[in-house]
Amino acid sequence: MQSAPSLTPSQLAPFLLNVATVLPVFIWGPPGIGKSALVKNFAESVGLPCVSLLGSQLAPEDIIGVPQIVDGKSRFCPPTMIAQDRPYCLFLDELNACSQEVQKAFYSLILDRRIGEYNLPLGTIVIGAGNRTEDAAITRPLSSALINRLLHVQLRASAKDWLNWAGSADINELVLSYISNRSDHLWSKPPKHEEPFSTPRSWEMLSRALTSYGDSATLDDIKNLASGLLTPSHAQQFVAFVKIRERAHDLSAILKGTASWPEKPEERDILYFMTQQLRDRLIKELPDDESKVRRETRELANRCKELIVSLARISTELAQLVVTETESGATLPAWYTIELARALPRLAMKK
Repeated sequence: MQSAPSLTPSQLAPFLLNVATVLPVFIWGPPGIGKSALVKNFAESVGLPCVSLLGSQLAPEDIIGVPQIVDGKSRFCPPTMIAQDRPYCLFLDELNACSQEVQKAFYSLILDRRIGEYNLPLGTIVIGAGNRTEDAAITRPLSSALINRLLHVQLRASAKDWLNWAGSADINELVLSYISNRSDHLWSKPPKHEEPFSTPRSWEMLSRALTSYGDSATLDDIKNLASGLLTPSHAQQFVAFVKIRERAHDLSAILKGTASWPEKPEERDILYFMTQQLRDRLIKELPDDESKVRRETRELANRCKELIVSLARISTELAQLVVTETESGATLPAWYTIELARALPRLAMKK
């Protein structure tokens, strides 16, 4: 569903408020991004109970009900979860994971807001959600008839939205601080083979596990937890981040000149993480247009250039990492990459 508009969690809430009250909406998005929680929060915000049906576990009779003989005539009796007397929010989760027969059972419910002789109460909201084919999740093609009965949107992860939520959700301080530093690690594309991968949900699970351990968590405990929940490279860098905290390494101190790069072989993972920290800070603070560089930014750019030259003396490979793009595709401005190549020709040679 590439053509559907892409919204962040903070954009989805007002969208649903204005649209879902008059049209059924289908939310596409990868696993663990928060689709279910957003729908439940939306229902609560408009004062409606939320009834969730899991498409992958439904049979047609779970929707249309079973027939009964009344006065010599048969009639279908829809299940009590659906046949309610008051308006509610009907959440059809994993809708595109159900069979074609179940999809057919949803036709009249979604479009006509009716099942047999039962009509949904006035004011009832219908929202569906599901993963995409590329997410390596259980999915089946939605029929064209069902696609045409829904308004489609895509939900994408937003570190800003997640951090705003996390600040009041008792998220473990280590997780909160890490995502603040590496916002691009909040979500990663589901892998083609079976291994953990990072999502807002997996970071929240890591937070709960760390909080459960409390101060008794050792570095090995943290490594095991992170490796069991996150994308492998993210897990490795999260552990490096914890080491940085323990050993009082600080990029700000290095920028000020009161500390230097960690050079010990056993600190290579820390150095790797701090190199990416430096790259991400430059990407965030340097404008694409060199003419818009302010005095403070120019001072930062010059200081970072010095640090990258000194980093190259420790590891040319890590210095090269500064000029490579991030997982999300972000890169340093072209003008600054040229400056670095002039100061350190080896970077240009290896690029």
